[in-house]
Amino acid sequence: MLPAADPVSLIAALVVLFGIAAVVWLMIAAGLRESPGACACLSGANAALGASFLLHEALGLVSPQHYWWSDLLSLIAFALIRLAVPVVGERPAPWRSVGGATIAVGIVVARFTGGPDTLGHKLLIYGAMAALAVLAAVDAWRLLRARGLAPRAALTLAAPLMAVGLLLLARPVEALLAPGRTADIDVASDFNIAWLWASLVLALLINGWIAFLLLMKLVLEIRRLTERDPLTDALNRRALSEAVDAEHSRQMRGHGYALVLLDMDRFKQLNDTLGHAAGDAALKALVRVLRPCLREVDRLARLGGEEFCVLLPHTGIAGAALVAERMRALLAGHAFAWEGQAWTLTASFGIAESSAADVSAAEVLRRADQALYRAKAQGRNVVQAVEQEPAR
Repeated sequence: MLPAADPVSLIAALVVLFGIAAVVWLMIAAGLRESPGACACLSGANAALGASFLLHEALGLVSPQHYWWSDLLSLIAFALIRLAVPVVGERPAPWRSVGGATIAVGIVVARFTGGPDTLGHKLLIYGAMAALAVLAAVDAWRLLRARGLAPRAALTLAAPLMAVGLLLLARPVEALLAPGRTADIDVASDFNIAWLWASLVLALLINGWIAFLLLMKLVLEIRRLTERDPLTDALNRRALSEAVDAEHSRQMRGHGYALVLLDMDRFKQLNDTLGHAAGDAALKALVRVLRPCLREVDRLARLGGEEFCVLLPHTGIAGAALVAERMRALLAGHAFAWEGQAWTLTASFGIAESSAADVSAAEVLRRADQALYRAKAQGRNVVQAVEQEPAR
């Protein structure tokens, strides 16, 4: 059984909640400067929803025009929620399509659906808001999947927005199933009480959920900054060391791995000839060219300067040689130019495979470094491998 409450009290609670949320999101946008565009959208959405409910009660709906303003504010609110989700993920927001659809629905509601009690009015206004909520849920699911979450976890986190869409559809569906019996929102019917309680819970849930998304984004960004090379976005030395140590512990249980060290050839000459900005661009180009050669489990890291390392789990010396040779050929065939001046990018590669005799990953790295030294000595743009050392 639902707690005793009258619709006016629940609507007042919603207005207060939306007002507080609007102020909080505005403070986050202005003070913390974390995703200010998304926070501004959410502040506007909460303010519009609060104003919509307040207008509904304060004006007493004395004319259809007041319904139109209340409905338009609700539409604007869900349009802003639809726009906020991709902005959280730093993706382009569909401003034109969402804005155009919102205006079109508002015009149709005002001119062609009749009074607010008609089925057509309820189907259009609540259907449009539900569609915006569902589209926001789909965007949220895609954003969470792009951040590495499993499909089920992403679906669970996107569920609150989907629930909002279903809640909005409940009003026109109820009107469709029981024509003429759907009371206005401020009438104390069982359906209205249940609907307003659900709205209150979901309003809290949605605001908290998006705050969680922003917090998760901030945590992931901090993690990325601690693990990534700021120039190339490859892993840094520390992150690679952790990955190699973890792989070496698995190697002790029979799962081998290989390391590929590579060093860009003539890098100092490139810097001296074309400038350090060209050198930075060349390092970025190298990472872009090499990434397609790697599997999801592989790791590419910049050790410093023009030296990189690739970790290849579950890979022997022969497989690593094939990967390195493909990298070498792709890099040599890449058309790199800086300010109109062409420059051939090449690199030398040294490969080593782990063995049961290796006490630590440092021994594998040492052999890969020896192979790289031999590759440099043989004229560069070559791949050299060091066989496993015999077990002691």
